[in-house]
Amino acid sequence: MKTGGVWLGCLALAAGAAALRADDFLSNGVKIHYEIAGQGEPVILIHGLASSARINWDMPGVTARLAKNFQVIALDNRGHGQSDKPEGEDQYGLEMVEDVIRLMDHLHIQKARLVGYSLGGMIAMKLLTLHPDRVKSVVLGGMGWLKAGGGVQRFWENLPSHRRAIVPPACVHGMAKLGVTEEQVKAMRVPVTILAGDHDPCQRLYIEPLLQIRPDWPEHIIQNAGHLNCVVKKEFKDELEKALRQPADGPPPPAKE
Repeated sequence: MKTGGVWLGCLALAAGAAALRADDFLSNGVKIHYEIAGQGEPVILIHGLASSARINWDMPGVTARLAKNFQVIALDNRGHGQSDKPEGEDQYGLEMVEDVIRLMDHLHIQKARLVGYSLGGMIAMKLLTLHPDRVKSVVLGGMGWLKAGGGVQRFWENLPSHRRAIVPPACVHGMAKLGVTEEQVKAMRVPVTILAGDHDPCQRLYIEPLLQIRPDWPEHIIQNAGHLNCVVKKEFKDELEKALRQPADGPPPPAKE
């Protein structure tokens, strides 16, 4: 199927999704847009860089698929989508982690399962070091470990700014603040699953270093997928739902036919 056909199919899936409830809230003075679909155990979806909840999750049909068995909550990260886009360097990095926690507080959710894709995976990993008591399980999509003090962290920290960038330059630089130390990764006790395409360059940059120190975390390779189109694949959605149904604090919710 050609690229145009793929995205037409995604739009059709999105149109058939469970009814979405969209809203905003203020996170330390910054408007954060989010949407909710379905009922059941809460699952928070965190999208990637230069994307949004709609592009990363709704259009590929991920939201509709998960909403059959979970309460799906997807936010537009600050600097993205319909959320505010502050310019200050202090407005990103850890603030993006805290946005997830503030959203959970706003919705009166004590614990949730997290799914982070790309940048969203960095946010989820950092959140695990700061608020492990708020997380039942994590699925990392197209992402692994942003090593604190490593070369990839320095790359994001020193990346030149571009005036016409899709997201504020401060957001890109702030990604460096999401670095996690080896000791912190080894200390994590929350179940983590990794999903990534077989052609995804993040395998070498982020995932292989992670699996060297956490070989107990399962990785599922999505065939014929790169970094950008992995979420479109049926195999990705199948493995994602399977990972979310694994026991964490208790038994998984019953499946609906």
